[in-house]
Amino acid sequence: MKKKNGKLTFTILSISLLTVMAGAAMAPALGVIRTHFADKSNLLVQLIVSLPALTIIITNLFFPLLCQMMRTKTIAVSGLLMYVVFGAGAFLVEDIWTILALRALLGVSVGMIMPLSTGLLSFYFPPEDQPRLMGLGAFMSQLGGVIATLLSGLLANISWNFAFLVYLLGLPALMLVALNLPNEKLKTGASTMDDAPDYYESETGITQARKKEGRPIASLMRFAPSVVGMYLQMLLFFIFPTNFAMTARANEALTGNDITLIMVGLDVVAAIVGIVFGWIMSNMSRTVKYMAPLTFIIGYAMFAIGVSTPLLLAGAFFVGLANGIGMPYLNTIASIKGGKDAATTVMPLISAAMYMGQFTSPLIVSPISEAIGSANAPYMVGVVISIVFLAQAFLSRKYQALRAI
Repeated sequence: MKKKNGKLTFTILSISLLTVMAGAAMAPALGVIRTHFADKSNLLVQLIVSLPALTIIITNLFFPLLCQMMRTKTIAVSGLLMYVVFGAGAFLVEDIWTILALRALLGVSVGMIMPLSTGLLSFYFPPEDQPRLMGLGAFMSQLGGVIATLLSGLLANISWNFAFLVYLLGLPALMLVALNLPNEKLKTGASTMDDAPDYYESETGITQARKKEGRPIASLMRFAPSVVGMYLQMLLFFIFPTNFAMTARANEALTGNDITLIMVGLDVVAAIVGIVFGWIMSNMSRTVKYMAPLTFIIGYAMFAIGVSTPLLLAGAFFVGLANGIGMPYLNTIASIKGGKDAATTVMPLISAAMYMGQFTSPLIVSPISEAIGSANAPYMVGVVISIVFLAQAFLSRKYQALRAI
């Protein structure tokens, strides 16, 4: 059993603090950036938030090969160094195409560290610890979102390009990894789930009989429900950061700082849920998979109704709740399926699905919204996609039940 201690746990979780910042950190500054690049299209400006996701996906596809070539600390240190340089480097440039190039390179760095942020928890800790650790990982991720969103919005009030300085927050994590993370070699083969807790059987489709068979988990079909679920989760969530700062300006009672605080509040809600997620998973395991779709429906329905302050606050609360439950739930189930080899099997797929949802969100939602012609159209689209997400949750449970027969 690998040595586990507080420093190692915190070091791994510190990586989670940074991953959500790849795109979402720029969301509060998007209105100011849009004003600066007034001659550019809305979609081009939105790509500042969503473009890193594309190169994250590509990097994730090569992550198992990267693990064959490099050890964990080498991957993490290289990725974090690139994160700081390419993330904060956009502060120094004026051309939007150069900014987008740096954003693409930032995505490469996140693609290197994202599978480690969850996969190393599966590698070092037993399955029964996964709900608590994934909840803490979600908490750290949302805490990073709170810090980055707040700082980005405040820095953007100085000047649009100051917002990119939030990526200097990668420096403390870089030092922690350099000091505390063992430089081990991750396996890239399949593993079994002999030690998976019994109460996950209904969620993963793994019965005691199949666990005893020791079948490999490399099959994409076993991971498909989690991967599709993560794609829909992020497709839905990123409707908020790519649209809220612009649509909320229709509420004349709110200042730019007020809008930033609402966005920060959403991350606070998600972070609090992450702290108690272990309890939620243990006590509500039969219903937890439906909570994120349902709360997305409620949140986006409120945004779609109007831009009054109470509706914006309530909508942000429910979208934060959806993100706080959905992310650790999907990561927990995936980590149990992947076992000790999750970092090189299912987690790159989960990470790719996560950022595919982030990247395609504006590409799917913006054209449909423009065709509808309403300022709140993105949230109407969000309600429809949330219903699809709810249907996927029901169908995936039936799918897992059939696989368990």
